[in-house]
Amino acid sequence: MTIAPDKPETQETPVPEGHVKLVIDGEEVIAPKGELLIRTAERLGTVIPRFCDHPLLSPAGACRQCLVEVEMGGRPMPKPQASCTMTVADGMVVKTQLTSPVADKAQQGVMELLLINHPLDCPICDKGGECPLQNQALAHGRTDSRFVDTKRTFPKPLPISTQVLLDRERCVLCQRCTRFSSEIAGDPFIELLERGAHQQIGTAETADVLDLASRTTSGQPFQSYFSGNVIQICPVGALTSAAYRFRSRPFDLVSAPSVCEHCSSGCAERTDFRRGKVQRKLAGDDPEVNEEWICDKGRFAFRYTTADDRIRRPLVRNRETGELEEASWTDALRIAAAGLTEARGNGGVGVLPGGRLTVEDAYAYSKFARVALKTNDVDFRARPHSTEELAFLTSHVVGVTPESGVTFGEIERARTVLCVAFEPEDEAPIVFLRLRKAARRNKTRIVHLGQWTTSSVRKTFGELLACVPGAEAAAVEGIAKHAPDLDEALRGEGAVVLVGERAAAIPGLFAALHDLVERTGVRLAWIPRRAGDRGALETGCVPSLLPGGRRVGDDAARVAVENAWGVPLPAVPGRDTTDILLAASAGELGGLVVGGVDPDDLPDPDLARRALDTAGFVVSLELRHSAVTERADVVLPVAASDEKAGSYLNWEGRTRPFDVTLEGTGALPDCRVLDTLAVEMDADLFTQTPAAARGDFEKLGQASALRWSHVAAEVAPPATAGAGQAILSTWRQLIDNGSLQDGEPHLKGTQRTPVARLSAKTAEGLGTTVRVSTERGAITLPVEIADLPDGVVWLPGNSDGSAVAKTLGAGHGAVVNLAGGGQ
Repeated sequence: MTIAPDKPETQETPVPEGHVKLVIDGEEVIAPKGELLIRTAERLGTVIPRFCDHPLLSPAGACRQCLVEVEMGGRPMPKPQASCTMTVADGMVVKTQLTSPVADKAQQGVMELLLINHPLDCPICDKGGECPLQNQALAHGRTDSRFVDTKRTFPKPLPISTQVLLDRERCVLCQRCTRFSSEIAGDPFIELLERGAHQQIGTAETADVLDLASRTTSGQPFQSYFSGNVIQICPVGALTSAAYRFRSRPFDLVSAPSVCEHCSSGCAERTDFRRGKVQRKLAGDDPEVNEEWICDKGRFAFRYTTADDRIRRPLVRNRETGELEEASWTDALRIAAAGLTEARGNGGVGVLPGGRLTVEDAYAYSKFARVALKTNDVDFRARPHSTEELAFLTSHVVGVTPESGVTFGEIERARTVLCVAFEPEDEAPIVFLRLRKAARRNKTRIVHLGQWTTSSVRKTFGELLACVPGAEAAAVEGIAKHAPDLDEALRGEGAVVLVGERAAAIPGLFAALHDLVERTGVRLAWIPRRAGDRGALETGCVPSLLPGGRRVGDDAARVAVENAWGVPLPAVPGRDTTDILLAASAGELGGLVVGGVDPDDLPDPDLARRALDTAGFVVSLELRHSAVTERADVVLPVAASDEKAGSYLNWEGRTRPFDVTLEGTGALPDCRVLDTLAVEMDADLFTQTPAAARGDFEKLGQASALRWSHVAAEVAPPATAGAGQAILSTWRQLIDNGSLQDGEPHLKGTQRTPVARLSAKTAEGLGTTVRVSTERGAITLPVEIADLPDGVVWLPGNSDGSAVAKTLGAGHGAVVNLAGGGQ
């Protein structure tokens, strides 16, 4: 008798809670409930062709290229299904194009349909060489087409904006661009027009050209700070960049990872260059920071490095003619060293590094001030600032990292976010995108403490907590009494307060925020506007801190730095930016060392110019000619971001390193220029290269965590406006007249129209334009009615016809005069 052996028991893989088990191409897989089939297949390594699908956009099922066979409960579905819209289910059996002739045939058929009217102009298309349609037509298409009719054509290109051009015959109607605009950016100006065979992408303005105005509802042109993203995510060559169009082909370019130099978000980018010249910048993929998006400023504002006024050789002022003349590096450094040595003994030298430096360059400025110039008179804050702000930064912000502070991810997961003196869309666009995402997906409550319902308030579905400019401190203090529901929300888990750099112009606001944090336990983050601000703070480019967050007045901390550097250091905190300029203008300082500082960014540009004129000896480290170089005795050219290695420290405290993109330009980073200059002054910085500067900085390490030291702020009552007056509210818009945006007319064309915003009551009798003036000057702009408090006027800080600090010598919360534009 033969006994059959026992069959081994097959042990089923347990399915975790919230997951399902399915089979894809014969392979068993466990996936979380709600996951799209196309994502599950990707995790298995199976790439299903697609055009409309994007991981950060909602499913659309528009292109039908991702068809697969699906079987449920042993019964196959009657026809192939779009894997980008179907979620996984328990017991589902899926066959992709790899194992199913039906799915493969369906995908080939869809591709054939997509190519019926496609122009097949790959040799001249900007997308050629990196085009998903091109690649997938080769991989999943047929060699012959049954459609031989004349292809549909359109006039081209159609300008969606000054920087985005549309070739309609290439469009496959995947709707990526429309979904990005409406979902991610909140700018639903680009949309689908018409229906059926006549359906196409357009805007209200293009609809007028097509005589389709009655069929679009936006009524606005495509005006967005994020429009360049639609170019990058377009799977064909339908949307192209006016700045890059016909400039190069992808296979002619060399690509390098980089980091955006424009704001404090520290976005990952990819820089493409050819023959030593940058051709374009694309968004990098960094889920923890910018995901796959960047703003248009980060994408298009890179032409400043090739501007006609770029300084390539050192300049020395001829004492006889008073003109700047080119000189050798040896002569320029020798003259600069001699002048600074003399100035050091004749009242001292102030150092103004500015806020656009890498961490390594900022460290070199900090060390140069202490070691070579023997002073703590150093301050990176080339903007409105205060003693109260410095106390806040030195004890509340220094040393904060993503592990200990607020992050992009925490903003997205937050239940409540309070924005104070912070306009995210203009000052930190990627923070704005996270806020909008949090509100859309997680129903996060966003509250903006400000003056009017800006686009940031609208697009984040936010609430406006309105107050008069300068009264923000009182508004924060009054939250418990006047907004108890918000106060309760801030006490709850997942509450965040975001503070902008404009808070420095409002006395008492940082103290009020400190009290709010102490009372509610809410987490707080400071988000400056410039890319180098956090790094400059960490490296000690302020008068009261040494690198690593060590207080100048702390003897033990100072001695530790003295031992590391091998030199004695001044023990008394120095002067801030305003006091440095006051001392220089009074003849109390012998000289100034100035980095990339624009006097018009400072609270009092006239004071800055007087200081530069009066200071005995001025050394400028600059990229281009400026108001500082006009007055400098020695100008030392430095490298732009693409021409050097280094790192930025973003507002989270996250290090964002990058390598040299353009090799062999001969441009030197600030750290090397300062190191060589220090050697001429018989001092050693050990910052000859960015890597050396980084190593020297890291040797110091970080000081122990600092605690808030409360500063009694003198809170004056908010200014009151009399007859014919108003209180000024102002900040800089993202696309404005900043020097790093020069040389790109296509980007300039998307600048928002400068207007003066007033309430209806304040605007009564003024007419269509308003003249805003002080004793310094006047600005005249068209009037736009907004929901500002009565007696308040808002002006853009540095746009065409509205350079507030330069023209008015006034800032946020100041009293200005109002009159009709014709008066």
